Amino acid sequence: MTRRVLLGAAGAATVLLLLVVGAAVRPLFFSETDTVTPVLTPTEIGFVQDMTGHHQQALIMVERLAVDADPTVRRLADQIADAQRLEIGMMLGWLRLAAATPTNPHPMSWMPTGHHTAASSSMTMPGMATRADLDALAQAHGADAETMFLRLMYRHHQGGVAMAQAFDELSEGGPVEQAARDMVSTQSQESGIIGLLMSQRATTG
Repeated sequence: MTRRVLLGAAGAATVLLLLVVGAAVRPLFFSETDTVTPVLTPTEIGFVQDMTGHHQQALIMVERLAVDADPTVRRLADQIADAQRLEIGMMLGWLRLAAATPTNPHPMSWMPTGHHTAASSSMTMPGMATRADLDALAQAHGADAETMFLRLMYRHHQGGVAMAQAFDELSEGGPVEQAARDMVSTQSQESGIIGLLMSQRATTG
């Protein structure tokens, strides 16, 4: 047996010994009961699940807006869709890291009893359009489609803002809270534009 082989065997034996010793002393330095801090709290998971579904309906509204809608309304709709599509991707990424489903089986259940606000007067998400609303939007054209879209999206945004504000009151910091605050800012600004467009149509109608 050559010297190189002997050295190799000795090295391998040393590594094996270190592994065995390391496994033996690990309990002395690391608690086996230590748990990993969860990626998201239950409240964050519930909020993110609900807001993902809320955003997805906004995309459906944009898709059902007639192609002959006024260019100003169309640009606003596309802007809303772009912003909410990015936020959906971010929220789905969080849920994936947290090993949580993308859909909340119990909408608004993250809102504790006694903390209900306008965002949760019922256990359904506020501002959501009905199936009949969405079907009517899909059938509308021209000025009727514009007015219906603006009315539905304004109500939808107001509901989203209320949800985000309610979560902000419950949150204790972190990226989800910051995202909720950004949603409040963005959707409030967009609601202002929608309100202005609705007022113009009421004046000229």
